[in-house]
Formats: sequence, C-alpha cells, structure tokens
Amino acid sequence: MTTPPPATGNLPLPRWAYVPGEPEKSSADYETLAQITALVPPRFGGYVPARHPALRYGLMLNDHGYFWEAQEILEAVWAAAPQGGRERILLRACILIATANLRLRMQKAHVAARLLGEALGELEALGARGAGGDGFADSFPVAALAALIKAKLAQPMLTKADGVAFAAAGRT
Repeated sequence: MTTPPPATGNLPLPRWAYVPGEPEKSSADYETLAQITALVPPRFGGYVPARHPALRYGLMLNDHGYFWEAQEILEAVWAAAPQGGRERILLRACILIATANLRLRMQKAHVAARLLGEALGELEALGARGAGGDGFADSFPVAALAALIKAKLAQPMLTKADGVAFAAAGRT
C-alpha cells in the first residue's frame, strides 16, 4: 500500500492555459504539470481511487478552463489505470470532454461535437458494464454527465460557452 499523495488544494495551477496555435504562450507550463504527474503511480492496483489528487486535479483543471492541461493529467492517470477496468472507460470519456472543450475554445465546433459524441459513447459503454466497487467510475455521476452531453449535442451549434464542466454533472 502506498502513502496517499497530498490534497489537491496544495497543488499549484498552471501559470497559463495553453491553447495550441495561440501566439501568447508558445508552450504549456510543463513544470507545473510535471509536479502533478509525479503523483501518479506507475500502476493503480485494482481501480483508480476517486479521491486521488492527480485525478481530482485533472477534473478541476477542466472546470477552470485549463483544457489542454486537464487532458495531459487525465491521460497520465488513464495510462496507470488497470487494463480493461471501468475507470479507463470513464477516464477516456473525461479526456475526450477536455479535448472537446479545447476545440470549442479554438472555435472548432464540429470537431468538439464529434468528440463529445465519442465521450457519450464511452459513458454509455460504461453504464452497460454495471457498477460495484470503490473506484472513480463507481462514485462519479455518469448518468448526469451523459445527460449534460446529450443536452449540449441537441443544440444546433456549439459555441465557446458550451463547454462541459464535470462539476455541472454534480461532481464535488
């Protein structure tokens, strides 16, 4: 058993939100991201704990507009998640959502809609696998997130303001 990492409240936010193609910041704040990815173990045993600091940080980054950074952190957690586990499915959906949000910021609504559709497919696949455990996928409001995405996709055209926040699905 490993010692739990520190709480997310002590983790620094990136100094800026990286958006590919924007000239203001030519690269991401890799220094800050490295501090967070260092918290991710090489492999999670059995499941990804819902309260793991890197996971919670990645979700928080998305909700605060750091979409590229969120996808980077969530991908690190995904890579350490057990193969074939429910958490990998939910993490993939979360990564797709963060990427869709980034595409909305870049004014690529059609790409964002496709990515949100893929995320919805992952969430539906997760729902079909049932529940019953102590991991991230067991405590996350998957149905509420799926409903939120469906409502976004029902709109005629997505805009920057249509990003999906995990907190909006009831995540605290």
